[in-house]
Amino acid sequence: MPIETYARPARWIHWLTALAVLLVIPAGFIMMNMPSGPGQDRLFDLHRSVGTLILALAVLRVAVRIAFGAPPRPPGLPDWQWRIANFTHHLLYALIFVMPLLGWAASSAFGASVSVFGLFTLPNLVPKNEAMSEVYGGAHETLAFLMCALLAAHIGAALYHGFVKRDGVLSRMAPWLER
Repeated sequence: MPIETYARPARWIHWLTALAVLLVIPAGFIMMNMPSGPGQDRLFDLHRSVGTLILALAVLRVAVRIAFGAPPRPPGLPDWQWRIANFTHHLLYALIFVMPLLGWAASSAFGASVSVFGLFTLPNLVPKNEAMSEVYGGAHETLAFLMCALLAAHIGAALYHGFVKRDGVLSRMAPWLER
């Protein structure tokens, strides 16, 4: 019996978000360890732009989930794996909303504008307050480490199901890997 996949729009949003997250996290760590200057400024602008894209994709993702739902639990998947997968997915969903908002707040509180790919500038989310910029930025950075851990678990579980167990779980989001 073939396993049910996510709707095509959900799969597209998933892979676009994955690509954006896998770009924005290393860019964030690199820019924080660069010397101040034009190179760091460009990387900050790219990081903020991609973060804004992730936030937009997150909103779209929820709308698609409401419109199309999700496929049922894969047959044969143990309860404990289903619960851990759902917990991890919910945390990832929360982070793709919270992290861009914290980054935007940190930039606003620092006094830096958020230009989105040079196309438009977001309004300040909070007033300028350098002390709060440190708080928002610190929370943003701490959650980046949590995001990395969750992504490692998510990707590891997907690869395990796709290439070790070959149980069809990975093909729900990557139907081209149908077993």
